[in-house]
Amino acid sequence: QAEWPQAEFIVGNPPFIGSKRMRHALGDGYVDALQAVWPDVPESTDFVVRWWHKAALLTRSGDVQRFGLITSNSIRQAYVRRAVEPHLSGDNQLSLLMAIPDHPWVDSADGAAVRIAMTVAERGQRLGVLREVVSERDETSTGEDLVERLADRTGVIGADLRVGANVAGAKPLRSNLDLCSVGMKTIGAAFQIDEATAKALGLGTVPGLDGHIRPYLNGRDFTARPRGTWVIDFFGIEADDVRSRFPAAFQHLLTRAKPERDQNRNAIFQKLWWVIGHPRQQFRLAVLGLPRYIATVETAKHRVFAFLPSRIAPDSTLVTVSIPEALALGVLSSQTHVDWALATGGRLGVGNDPRYNKSRCFETFPFPSEDTGITPAIAARISQLAEELDAFRKARQAAHESVTLTGMYNVLDKLRREEPLNAKDKALHEQALVGVLRTLHDALDAAVLDAYGWQDLGPVPWTDEEARQAWTERLLERLVDLNTRRAAEEARGTIRWLRPAFQDPTAPTAEPQSAIELVGGAPAPEADTEDEAPAPTAAPATRMPWPADLPAQMRAVADALATSAQPLDEDALAARFTGRGPWKKRLPQILETLVVLGKAQRDNDGQWRGA
Repeated sequence: QAEWPQAEFIVGNPPFIGSKRMRHALGDGYVDALQAVWPDVPESTDFVVRWWHKAALLTRSGDVQRFGLITSNSIRQAYVRRAVEPHLSGDNQLSLLMAIPDHPWVDSADGAAVRIAMTVAERGQRLGVLREVVSERDETSTGEDLVERLADRTGVIGADLRVGANVAGAKPLRSNLDLCSVGMKTIGAAFQIDEATAKALGLGTVPGLDGHIRPYLNGRDFTARPRGTWVIDFFGIEADDVRSRFPAAFQHLLTRAKPERDQNRNAIFQKLWWVIGHPRQQFRLAVLGLPRYIATVETAKHRVFAFLPSRIAPDSTLVTVSIPEALALGVLSSQTHVDWALATGGRLGVGNDPRYNKSRCFETFPFPSEDTGITPAIAARISQLAEELDAFRKARQAAHESVTLTGMYNVLDKLRREEPLNAKDKALHEQALVGVLRTLHDALDAAVLDAYGWQDLGPVPWTDEEARQAWTERLLERLVDLNTRRAAEEARGTIRWLRPAFQDPTAPTAEPQSAIELVGGAPAPEADTEDEAPAPTAAPATRMPWPADLPAQMRAVADALATSAQPLDEDALAARFTGRGPWKKRLPQILETLVVLGKAQRDNDGQWRGA
């Protein structure tokens, strides 16, 4: 560790190098040594956090009276707060005496506009002054100060640099686990292809390839217009199998992806050169068998959720929620959840856009349930509005090429605040029917408040900023309280699973109603449940009914392979089960997932056996 000179106060502006740029800027050797010296600081945090951490240690020990540092504004993000939060509790805890969470800054080195935070800390339990930027000057204006006006609030400042409801202290809920995931990352440009290349590699003509070359959507595709990009996805398949079944795709990756992967410092990426780098096993397992899932852009100006067909592969700029019911989409799309996400997720990037963090925004969020007074009628109302909202936006985009989600919500934001529309806004207002969009959101917001029993909050006061902040604070306080009660419930053994058949390891084979369905949510639009039929008396003893829920289906297939004296092809495996419906189409996906989980193997001749 570097030796710092003795001092009573520490004031500084340390380097802002982001965690993703540290190795490029400083070199592997330095970063590895830095992490070895400071193992209690998460490696994924920005370089500047090491200064903050050391200054905090010196202040807590009494060697320093107070410190004040300028950092990147990402200090509020969940992945950075892991290094800050421990200093604000326990023995000799620190208090933040002053904080400016988000301040404009022009980098003197290259003139780039960035966002910073300022924090001042002292040992002991103290109130602090939170100074929030209310208005800014244009960055091209004369003078160095880009801030026109600051608004001060006094109170206990949390690790998320907020005063008020302790959203930073909200606990992850088991009821929400295993459903939310960041999208995939290819680690190599060769895995992303256009439609013409996909067809040249055999899409539409080579049997089975349509399960491995799929539409690939990123954040810009989601908020604007799809680029028409496809992804080559051979996750769970051995290279020899890819070569024998899909030779053209194999050669494409051999000549284009492998040379790039060979230069990658990650040994796993080198070894599995034909597989996308971050395949997101959790997402694959959660979405298996679902007709659709919910998605939102990780970092975006407007927090918008929408359904995507399960065939679409999301990239790492999207966050997914593997729930197909419209009730979940409605709750997530409501201002109740959007305000929670804004408070828990923080902001990121030069554009200072809100970031949706799955562990903080989704996994801590308490959904409405029986304890909040939701009724089947309210749940059905939310489901109907969510379906209508999703279909309406997609229809407007299909009707007008110039209509994007970003554009629609830019105009909606102005309408809510009663700001004047320019000519471009007015044209978009007419094409996208933004007035209709507004009524849908207003109705959805009211219905979700009904689901929580919080009708007394009333509609959001969009035109009065002070009243808007007070409304949000009351909402967050109630959500924090509900999160606390749910966490206590779960500690006693009561868990309100969102998808019990998938999440609950003790769930019975016959899929029970999920929490979403239990309160009257609409079923998924595509028939995804099979009509089970008991095995006829004349059937062989080895045949069994096909289970209704996904975990039981995977267990049943794994057991069938494990107990078979010889390898089975898909037809022979299917013959071991009874039941009507399209369930046989799922077998390839289930088998490939079992390979990933180490429960199955595929021979070169296409036979399957237990692992």
